[in-house]
Amino acid sequence: MQICVKIFLKNGVLDPQAKAVENALHALNFTAVKEVKIAKQIIIDLDTEDKNEAQKAVRKMCDELLVNSVIEEYELA
Repeated sequence: MQICVKIFLKNGVLDPQAKAVENALHALNFTAVKEVKIAKQIIIDLDTEDKNEAQKAVRKMCDELLVNSVIEEYELA
């Protein structure tokens, strides 16, 4: 089973990369762009068919290693 983890910065945390992309889009006359957020995605393939078991394992991975809970949030897909 594959679980996709989407990791993104919490609201209020400075994201200079996203700001640079936003500014570049405005410079290219994409004036409708209000805000840009950049996230990272990790796809984990687990040897189980039990979705609950897989999500529980991946949440533990996120909490212990993959996500910096001080500045990041995550969601599973």
